[in-house]
Amino acid sequence: MKTEVIITNSQRKIKVTEKLESLITNACDATLRNEGFAHDAEVNVTLVSDRKIKEYNSRFRGINKSTDVLSFPMGENDEYDVNPENGAYMLGDVVLSLEHAVAQAEEFGHSFEREAAYLTVHSMLHLLGYDHVNDEQERKIMRGREEQVMELLDLRR
Repeated sequence: MKTEVIITNSQRKIKVTEKLESLITNACDATLRNEGFAHDAEVNVTLVSDRKIKEYNSRFRGINKSTDVLSFPMGENDEYDVNPENGAYMLGDVVLSLEHAVAQAEEFGHSFEREAAYLTVHSMLHLLGYDHVNDEQERKIMRGREEQVMELLDLRR
């Protein structure tokens, strides 16, 4: 299994380093491995400002406020389009507010790197079909999966 993570930095407030890009890529890859995803995969990750994620949240979810991360899955019921150029399953898009990640890291008392990785893992699980919004049992399952991946990344609480 090969994971191609296409990272686009569309904000200017938080410096995006190679280390951060590597962390995001590793978080995507670790999530897929933990879930037993056996295919080559492609994921788009866009790093944005709070202002931009608020626009997306308003446009796509009807919620006129900033949020930490948004997921736009391309698959449904384990069915994904395949990129004809590389044969990878196109999982979808992750939109991550780095400003929100910085604020939440401070709020929760852990590193920015842990928060950015956690938000990436959380969003990847959404791309794979997990949904915690209306189902408490699903929320618990998803939370357990997130913690498993964070342990794989050696970023425990």
